[in-house]
Amino acid sequence: LQPVESGGGLVQPGGSLRLSCTASGYTLGYYFIGWFRQAPGKEREAVSCINRTDTGTYYAGSVKGRFEISRDIDKNMVYLQMRSLTPEDTAVYYCATPPYIFDRPRCVPSEYSNWGQGTQVTVST
Repeated sequence: LQPVESGGGLVQPGGSLRLSCTASGYTLGYYFIGWFRQAPGKEREAVSCINRTDTGTYYAGSVKGRFEISRDIDKNMVYLQMRSLTPEDTAVYYCATPPYIFDRPRCVPSEYSNWGQGTQVTVST
């Protein structure tokens, strides 16, 4: 069970990117989904999470109002729309799910066990 991220790249400050997360062989709609990031020399941190029914979301304070998490059940995709990017958003971004379908994890890395390989986001001139 491994999610797959895509959509990272190089963007100028103030720009936007949309990250995508999908998975083959299992339905993301059954899971809480989290987006996390890790910058060089820093610990992995939560960016945003969404619950199984899409009725609850969490955003880290540093991204609130700029990032939006969403899910497309039909496409088996979860997205992270990122706007007004700053150099501080530069990191490898990971999509993750908890171990089991009915888990209700907090939005912290330790409660997620199925991780994608990550996608690099670089915000720079």
